[in-house]
Amino acid sequence: MTDTLPPMAELVPHAGAMRLLDRVLEAEDERLVAEVRVPEDGLFSRDGGVDAWVGIEYMAQAVAAWAGWRGRREGQTPRIGFLLGTRRYRTAVARYAAGQVLQVEVRRTYQADNGLGQFDCQIRAGETELASATITVFGPEDPSEFLKGDTP
Repeated sequence: MTDTLPPMAELVPHAGAMRLLDRVLEAEDERLVAEVRVPEDGLFSRDGGVDAWVGIEYMAQAVAAWAGWRGRREGQTPRIGFLLGTRRYRTAVARYAAGQVLQVEVRRTYQADNGLGQFDCQIRAGETELASATITVFGPEDPSEFLKGDTP
């Protein structure tokens, strides 16, 4: 279900330099593919690229975009979520080069009623897989109440 896809700013709560992904290429009920052109002068850029560990944040923001896309269909605005952990982060490269175009794919594999979710993620350049991981996220019903500690 990849109809007209909204801009990233309408899908994720990240703003300014912290919004790392450029656009959504595909979105479906259980998966999303986003794209990023590695910036020469971005928040995490140095020496002509970004270190591969930034891929974890690319994955987390793709999950946020997926959640924003799904929420938008129900009339919701993007809300804060939390990256709880990463398992089996594997990378074939130490750095992504400035100007390199990456596709970040996330696929939901588990979702609990309390907002806990798990996603299998990959980063590719064309057909070549550069990184993969399983990430665990938490999207509480009311993030502001959760941050205040008023949630049981």
